[in-house]
Amino acid sequence: MGVVASLPDRAWLEAVGDVDGVTTVVWDLEAPAPTQDIDLVVLPYMDASRTAPAVATVSARWVQLLSAGYENVARVLPEGPGLCNAAGVHDAATAELAVGLAIAALRGFDEHTRAQDRGEWLPRTFRPGLADRRVLLVGYGSIGRSIARRLAPFEVTLTAVASRRRGGDELVDVVHGIDELTVLLPEHDVVVLVVPGGDETAGLMDADALALLPDGALVVNVARGTVLDTEAVLSHAARLRFALDVTDPEPLPADHPLWSAPGVIVSPHVGGVTEAFRPRAVAMIRSQLARLAAGGEPEHLVRRPG
Repeated sequence: MGVVASLPDRAWLEAVGDVDGVTTVVWDLEAPAPTQDIDLVVLPYMDASRTAPAVATVSARWVQLLSAGYENVARVLPEGPGLCNAAGVHDAATAELAVGLAIAALRGFDEHTRAQDRGEWLPRTFRPGLADRRVLLVGYGSIGRSIARRLAPFEVTLTAVASRRRGGDELVDVVHGIDELTVLLPEHDVVVLVVPGGDETAGLMDADALALLPDGALVVNVARGTVLDTEAVLSHAARLRFALDVTDPEPLPADHPLWSAPGVIVSPHVGGVTEAFRPRAVAMIRSQLARLAAGGEPEHLVRRPG
């Protein structure tokens, strides 16, 4: 029978199509599995952490996410199967949003939109743009590099931070370690957060870290809501600006003070939600299935089988 893979609905099944040596079945992880012998389970995009425990009912060796983030699923996924994330699939879309949020916040698009609702022509004032800004990228994986590539033409000064210091690339001379963050924060006007979620990064940008930023600095969060301390945001909202695609809590309750905090833009976790998603995800799934059919391992492993 070769490799057996489950896809979350018939639309995914039809989009992925035939792959030599692979049998595909539909399983949404809500109903019982159509077969117990599934080599690769592709989890639903929006409901991965809720449906992941159902993997325990089949003999899966691999689980494939359709998201880059994986920490929430890793907490609830039964032991045994290896876990792969969708590295690369959301890079372009998330990078677009990060740059878009930065421009919107710096140029006051939120204020312009509210004025439009009132039919008010605001007086022209000089605002910061991206040009000549000192931008600190906190997180320099594939999405971080995608953001850096899009920022470079805007004539910014770019600094990258990762978990540890290493050599640079064509975009930055050196990648700084996270232990250098407190030294770097006072020297930057824009901070873009794109680190993975999880215990290691929870509260990374707290009140003390935000206090190090110069007045008027902008923090863009396209990482996870827990990376940026919400109470700290509220306490610094009058001095700093924030553009948040992720929040803590999430979804943000209707009466939450972040909605009305001065200088805060909120988008509802839409970093990867563009029409580029499905074709890129389909290409990634087909590549994973071809690797399995050839007797190899899938790419983008974030947890090995055990």
